[in-house]
Amino acid sequence: MNASRLMAVIFIFVCTLIAWMFLGGSLVQRTGQANQQLAQEVAQLWGGRHEQRPPEVWIERPTRRVETVQVKKEDGSTSTREVTHTLTERTPLPFESSRIDVAFELDPRRKGLLWYATWGAGYRARYRVRNPDDVARKVGIRIPFPSPEAIYDGFGLRVDGRDVGLDEGLDTHASAQVVFAPGADREIEVAYRTRGLGPWTYSFGPDGVSRVRDFELAMTTDFEDVDFPSGTLSPTTLSADGPGRRLTWAFESLVTGRKIGLDPPQRLNPGPFAARVTFFAPVGLLFFMTALVILGMVRGPSLHPMHWFFLSAAFFSFHLLLAYLVDHVNVHVAFALAAVTSVFLVVSYLRIVAGTRFALLRAGLAQVVFLVLFSYSFFLEGYTGLTLTIGAVVTLFVLMQSTARVDWATVFGQSGDPSDREAKSSQPQS
Repeated sequence: MNASRLMAVIFIFVCTLIAWMFLGGSLVQRTGQANQQLAQEVAQLWGGRHEQRPPEVWIERPTRRVETVQVKKEDGSTSTREVTHTLTERTPLPFESSRIDVAFELDPRRKGLLWYATWGAGYRARYRVRNPDDVARKVGIRIPFPSPEAIYDGFGLRVDGRDVGLDEGLDTHASAQVVFAPGADREIEVAYRTRGLGPWTYSFGPDGVSRVRDFELAMTTDFEDVDFPSGTLSPTTLSADGPGRRLTWAFESLVTGRKIGLDPPQRLNPGPFAARVTFFAPVGLLFFMTALVILGMVRGPSLHPMHWFFLSAAFFSFHLLLAYLVDHVNVHVAFALAAVTSVFLVVSYLRIVAGTRFALLRAGLAQVVFLVLFSYSFFLEGYTGLTLTIGAVVTLFVLMQSTARVDWATVFGQSGDPSDREAKSSQPQS
C-alpha cells in the first residue's frame, strides 16, 4: 500500500467518524427531548418521587391570657381594664417509639427509548405517643403525603387498632383529632399502598436536624440490586430475603439531619446505550483498519480504498440498525440483529474480493472482536474500560508477533541501512 492509498483510507475513516458523530448526536437529542416529556407523563400516570415524613402530633391545651386594654369614657377620659382571653396552645408530642415496614415491588415501565424505575410499595408505620398531662387532652394528627402525584390505596389511620375518621379537605396531608385519656400511652398507625417513580426517602422531620428514639425501619424488596440516594443513611443490617433483600435501620437515640432512602435499580436504557456505543464506534473501526492494513502490507492481500469504503459502510450499518431497532424490539435482540447483519455484509463481500479464508479468519474474526465484542462490553457496567484495554493489549501482542521479522524498509519501498540488511541476512531463517 503506497502513501496515496493510505491517505485515501484515512480520509474514509474520518468521513465515517463524522457520520457516527451525527448519528450519536441524533440519538442523544431524541433521548433528551423524549425524557423531559415522558418522565412527566410517567410521574402523572404512575406517581412521582416519594419523600415520606412522620406524622405531626400535638396536644392542645387551653390557656388564659390576660390583656390590659384602654377604654374611652363618654367624658373623653380613658381608663384601663383587664380582659381575659381563652386560647388553645399546641405543643408537639415526641414519639416514644417508631416501627415502620415498607415492602417494595419493582415494576419498571418503558416509554420510547427509556426505561423508568417505577415501583409499588406497601407502607405501614406505628408510632407510640403519650399524653403527658393528668387530664384528658385533645390530640391533633397530621399525616403528610409523600407525593402529590401518587395514589394511596387502602389509606387508613388507626389509634390503638381502631379506625379514626379523617377531617375534610385533603390536600397535601390528612388530618384528624382524637382524645387521649390522662397519661395515656397510645399507638398511632398509618397504612397504605402506593406507586412511585425513582428514589424513595424517609425524613425524620422537617428540614434541619431531628431527634428520634427507639426507631426501627424494616424494608423488603423483590430485587437484589439495592442502592441508596446520595447523603442518606446506610442500613444497620442487610440480608437476603428470597429473591430480594431485607434492610433494617435501627437506632436507640439518633440526632441527624440525614434521611433514609432507597434507589431502585435502573434497567439498561436503549437510547443512551445506543448513543454510547455509536460514539465509541470509531475506536473499533480504527483497530479493525490498523490490523487489516498492517497484515495486508506484510502478508497480502492489500485492499483498495474502495474496498475500505464499503467495509466502513458495513461497520456503520451496525450502529444505524441498532439506533432504530431499539425503538421497537428488546435492546439485546436489536444488538444481535445489527451485529449479524454487519458481519454478514463484511464477510460476504470480502469472500468475493479476497477469498473465503481471508474473509472468515482474518476480516470476520477481526470484526467480531473490534465491533461486536467491543460494543457488547457496554452491557457490562463497570467493566467496559477493562474489556477494551484487554482487547487493545491482545491486539498489539498479535500484531507485534506477526510482524516481528518483517523488513519494514522493504515494505515501504526504502533501501534501508546496509548494516541493517547484513544483520537481517545473517539471522537464521525459521
